[in-house]
Amino acid sequence: MNYLDNILFAILLIAGFGFFASSVKKIIRNINLGVDVDRKDNPKARWKNMAMIALGQSKMVKRPVAGILHIVVYLGFIIINIELLEIIIDGLFGTHRVFAPYLGVVYNVLIASFEILALLVLAAVTTFWIRRNIVRLKRFINRDLDGFPKSDANYILYFEMVLMTLFLLMNASDLHLQNVPGGFSHFIKAGSFPVSQFIAPIFNGMSNELVMLLSEAFWWLHITGILIFMNYLYFSKHLHILLAFPNTYFANLKPQGQFDNLDSVTKEVKLMMDPNADPFAAAPVDENAAPAKFGASDVQDLNWVQLLNAYTCTECGRCTSSCPANQTGKKLSPRKIMMDTRDRLEEVGKNIDVNKGVFVPDNKTLLNNYITPEELWACTSCNACVEECPVNISPLSIIMDMRRYLVMEQSAAPMSLNAMMTNIENNGAPWQYNQQDRLNWKNEN
Repeated sequence: MNYLDNILFAILLIAGFGFFASSVKKIIRNINLGVDVDRKDNPKARWKNMAMIALGQSKMVKRPVAGILHIVVYLGFIIINIELLEIIIDGLFGTHRVFAPYLGVVYNVLIASFEILALLVLAAVTTFWIRRNIVRLKRFINRDLDGFPKSDANYILYFEMVLMTLFLLMNASDLHLQNVPGGFSHFIKAGSFPVSQFIAPIFNGMSNELVMLLSEAFWWLHITGILIFMNYLYFSKHLHILLAFPNTYFANLKPQGQFDNLDSVTKEVKLMMDPNADPFAAAPVDENAAPAKFGASDVQDLNWVQLLNAYTCTECGRCTSSCPANQTGKKLSPRKIMMDTRDRLEEVGKNIDVNKGVFVPDNKTLLNNYITPEELWACTSCNACVEECPVNISPLSIIMDMRRYLVMEQSAAPMSLNAMMTNIENNGAPWQYNQQDRLNWKNEN
């Protein structure tokens, strides 16, 4: 490479990482729109969660075929990109395989392992494509994946196919030039190529200059493709590549059946149960405090962990496929809940960008405009979606917060639920009979 190539490469890197940093800044800003919640307790358990679930993929292998294939793609893509460090140094300083003289045999082992992993990634990604587009597994053809979400999943698969292919072609052309009798240009003998050695013969009969031109083209396309992929993540479900780690760390450590109580309601109940409290005493009012709001009607009412969940969703559909409400034909899809939350959060973020950092009401809310009450009330609160999620997302927590808003702010519970709550208030039980008759069953025999 000449100095012009080095300069162009530096510009490409600055642009690629600059756009990526801008996207990360937007994500952090949007997540921080949520209500604060403390998730700093029990760091030991949190680090263990992150190591086992995000890094170790422990929940993925509950479905062995998809799980093992995903591990291959995950490990392959991450490990192969270790070579990105060498590519960056070579690109900036005009060197060629700069680590080879220092690592010796270790370098050969690394390149060989990268190639084997690249081949495995190609096989796994091809299998994923077949499952989505030919076999058409049920969880991949739900109506909540219509449009961009379906295309996005395929775009990612194509990206990975192209990047792995370019990596192998780059190595194959490099190997061909390494073996030119008497040497050629700056190509030194370095690396072991168990896969690309079978591709290299396609360059036989070509001039060395043409092969070098092709080698440089593969190199440039490979690094450019990686930078494009990195910046595409912001628009894609594949943000979980990055966000799975904080998402599993900050996940709720409480038992799944334990729901959070609202502080304001808890104080009211304690006051009612205190025999020494004056029931007519007015509660102190903080004039500077925002009006109390029960539950959530829009993304700003959710907590920041729930918004992080929305950005982390992989759209794999395991939650929806295990949801009993969805299985019986109800409209509820936990995956759609997370996708809708992210879409609304993005809409709010763009509103803030357009209005110079201030959100201007747009007469839309997450509730009704994105998620309907019918979907919310279809949920059985069984936690199947939470249990199934491979990255510890909780669609149920969002559903429950929005239900709270419907009940406590709008008194909009279904008639059957209202009847049950009235019975509990009047009779001390969900059933409509007098309290004095509650034990009549024991006299039936």
